[in-house]
Amino acid sequence: MAQARFELPDFYFLEPNVEEIEQEIIFFIEEKTGQKLTNSLPQRKFVQAQTAYIAQQYFKLDHALKQALITYAEDEPLDHKGEELQTTRLDEQFATTELLVSLETERPSALKIAEGKRAVVGEDIFFATTKDIIVPVGQESIVVEVKCTEPGEFANGYLPGEITQMVDVIPYVTSVKNITTTAGGTNVEDDDNYAERIRIAPEKFSTAGPEGAYEYWAKTANQLIEDVEVTSPSPGVSQLTILLKDGELPSEDILSQVVKVCSDKKVRPLTDNLVVKAPEIVNYTPIVEYYLSKDKAPVATAMQEEIQRAYDAYLKWQRSKMGRDVDMSEAIARLKAAGAQRIIVKSEMFIEIDKHMIARDLDPVLTFAGIANE
Repeated sequence: MAQARFELPDFYFLEPNVEEIEQEIIFFIEEKTGQKLTNSLPQRKFVQAQTAYIAQQYFKLDHALKQALITYAEDEPLDHKGEELQTTRLDEQFATTELLVSLETERPSALKIAEGKRAVVGEDIFFATTKDIIVPVGQESIVVEVKCTEPGEFANGYLPGEITQMVDVIPYVTSVKNITTTAGGTNVEDDDNYAERIRIAPEKFSTAGPEGAYEYWAKTANQLIEDVEVTSPSPGVSQLTILLKDGELPSEDILSQVVKVCSDKKVRPLTDNLVVKAPEIVNYTPIVEYYLSKDKAPVATAMQEEIQRAYDAYLKWQRSKMGRDVDMSEAIARLKAAGAQRIIVKSEMFIEIDKHMIARDLDPVLTFAGIANE
């Protein structure tokens, strides 16, 4: 069962509690017939069998009713909720990068690099040129834009110099290499991101400059965008600070996408000067030691793995939203919940973070210090 979004508490239209359903059925039958249904009677076994089926139907009906709520809706029901506010799910996008093509200088004529010429990274991830380019005689190199031939996040993150092999032959080319990290590829927008955009969609109907309108439209630019902070550092200037999922910084390509969307005359107030940027980074190095209680000693290895996962989840949570102060008491709470007995923080306990900044962990340390003496 999916949990409610937006930090709202879970609830049930129909709670599929097998014991309660069985008790209600037995009470009803006993009241109407005057017969006591003991556990030894076959009628009681029949009721118990029916109870499991009824509970399953409760579960299905509860789930179906919740699909009318944006806090729970998934897949096609969520698409219908979006349609009510003219907010469609974002399609998948293609990763891009820039390719430096080095050429022989001794060429008898200008060289045409045709659209669709492919380079490969790995075994089967292809990047193709996006348009025809003419290179004049004597020019030694040129930078061309290439786009992955398949959409999705899988093609992101290849560092400069990793794409070095052409699949399609281009005359006079001596070498190729990407000079920017591949970025911008996305999968179809997931339900949680889409639900958040639907929730703030009413803001889009105003062009009077509200923060929510810019936040909504910025998030339509690319489904990797997780957080948007809107500020006005000076009169007439609207500054949008963009953060991607898992605390990743936006590429220039994604920032350009946001500028394009938010500069539309239906979005940007006429007097606004728009600035779109990545957040400023505040690096911190969390250093934590922890102990386990004596009763956890037999399963110490498994506990260490669980506590490490909790620590990693805390670090990811910390860097996933701008303006989130570093408060190591959050890490302590998570590590205790994961089973740590005694926790010692050897770094700063609190660092204040401005709303256009992001705290990013630098060389975090988590050390298992042993078994606590109780």
